[in-house]
Amino acid sequence: MADESPRVPTDRFGDVRFALTTLVLAFVVMAAAVALKSLLLALAHANAGFVIYVPALAVVAWYRGLLGGIAATLIGAAADAALFVPALAILQANVEDLQLRKFGYEPILYDPQFFVPFPDGRSITLWLDEDRNIEEIARFSEADARAYPKYAQFWHEVIDLVEPTLMAPPVPIADLFAMFSGPEAERLLRDLFLMSARDFLDEWFESDQVKAAFTTQAIIGTFAGPSTPGTAYVLGHHSFGVLDGHKEIWAYSKGGMGRITEAMAASAEHFGAVVRTGAGVRRVLVEGGRAVGVETDAGDTIRARVVASNLDPKQTFLKLVPHDAVPKEFLESVRRIRTRGAALKFNAALDSLPHFTAKPGAPRPHHNGTIEIIPSVDYVERAYDEAKYGAFSSHPFIESQFQSALDPSVAPPGKHTMSSFVQYAPTELKGTTWDAFKPRAAEIVLDTIEAYAPNIRRIVRQWQILSPVDMERIVGLTGGNIFQGDITPDQIFSFRPVPGWANYRMPVPGLYLCGSATHPGGGVVGAPGYNAAHVILEDLKGTT
Repeated sequence: MADESPRVPTDRFGDVRFALTTLVLAFVVMAAAVALKSLLLALAHANAGFVIYVPALAVVAWYRGLLGGIAATLIGAAADAALFVPALAILQANVEDLQLRKFGYEPILYDPQFFVPFPDGRSITLWLDEDRNIEEIARFSEADARAYPKYAQFWHEVIDLVEPTLMAPPVPIADLFAMFSGPEAERLLRDLFLMSARDFLDEWFESDQVKAAFTTQAIIGTFAGPSTPGTAYVLGHHSFGVLDGHKEIWAYSKGGMGRITEAMAASAEHFGAVVRTGAGVRRVLVEGGRAVGVETDAGDTIRARVVASNLDPKQTFLKLVPHDAVPKEFLESVRRIRTRGAALKFNAALDSLPHFTAKPGAPRPHHNGTIEIIPSVDYVERAYDEAKYGAFSSHPFIESQFQSALDPSVAPPGKHTMSSFVQYAPTELKGTTWDAFKPRAAEIVLDTIEAYAPNIRRIVRQWQILSPVDMERIVGLTGGNIFQGDITPDQIFSFRPVPGWANYRMPVPGLYLCGSATHPGGGVVGAPGYNAAHVILEDLKGTT
């Protein structure tokens, strides 16, 4: 077939029959405690909307016609729509409690985890096996190869310390800091919560390439550069999660991210919930100072004892809850939450896999995992500098996955998918709009990838850009912030979503938050919904 596409294929999916599955706003009515837990967990992944509890009735209603939301899948050749990566390991307790594997959840652990090509033709491949990583790093620095096991052990110890705090309401930040007593613990506190990723990595490694390879997870999805204080914590945040006995890993969900939320919905139905699509919530009903239900877009009123929103606080309190029902100082705190978008998604249908100059040929093992274009720490700092002043980065950091290399179910036979996360993309562009700028943004993305994979333009059949504005418009993420608010130290633990309101209960009695805007923050782990469900169930005891 002759290649008749323009230099950048059009922003549509044509004969590949892509169908965007999203869910923007939802309400849930339920009775069974297990259904409540299951649905809250599903909402925690989906950026969906509302849970409302009434006795002896279980209904789930999604605003859009299909399940998905931020955990959505483009069907046909199934590139994941808005999530920053196809999957992060769901906490094992959630998988077991909700019997997700029974309902279709099938994780695919990929190895290698990361591949980082460099302009000089060299590359670093990071595997699940520590000895292989030491060999990779030694090609750049023997000193860094010796340091790597200690670096890995540092994060193992951090995860062992912090992970138990994820599956419970957050302790006050002062109590959290009190856990770090003694000289070594105080250094860990400094490293984890106060340092920039650049300074932190400078203390461990000497090679610019090695530091670049580890910088990626410190800035992903966050409107901050590697020199921004607090980004060392972001690096740690992306280490949470366990899959098949492996810690600190990433994985795919077979069939795409939407299969996770579909499995959760099936679990909820199994435990007594009813799922409806094509419904939405217009406003939260407040009477006598208490949340008593919701009004739907169709004008129906559903009264309830509990209303739980997994929209972010700005969507919930600035758009759906009557302002006179909430203290003014609380609304001001909500307005101050940093929700600026940092990235766009570039999804593409491919005729074949890209051939990287650093490792020619395809398929190769590196196509299985995450491929990072970040030639240096300075490179990504300059990309951030442009975005600070309202520009899309002219030389962006790009993180790509080719799930079809391991999971043929997401693409037609012989075809492939590319799901790329591109930084930095500020919510508001200076001097233009995202709708007008998308063709130029696509050129920049493909120019950047082409420098490392020269055949990329020849294999892209169609592409789609989801800008931060699209992420807000389609799935309700204010500013296009994928975490419902930055996960820097001033917006985590008892500071999340705002100080004084971190236990999922909100100033309006009967109203709860259960999404990524709450502790412990964004990522496909299921912890915010898990924690909110337990708080709600505790509050419901003795009130029947």
